Amino acid sequence: MSLALDEPRENDDTYDVMGYSFVVEKALGEKTGTIRIDMTSYGFTVDSELPMNLGGGGGCGGGCGGGEKSSSGCSC
Repeated sequence: MSLALDEPRENDDTYDVMGYSFVVEKALGEKTGTIRIDMTSYGFTVDSELPMNLGGGGGCGGGCGGGEKSSSGCSC
């Protein structure tokens, strides 16, 4: 899982936490359970309560755009 900028839609849940708004698609929220977002010196980490089989990599955090590679070597 990863973070992205988005606007709330009809099929989303919105959570306001410490001054930040997070939008999660309802169907995804049912599959993940509680979602934990932490900020590290390398960007953000996103973990779910329930195991997610998303097929492939993921976990890019911060600073990526337009298919670049981040400093961690992952493609975003």
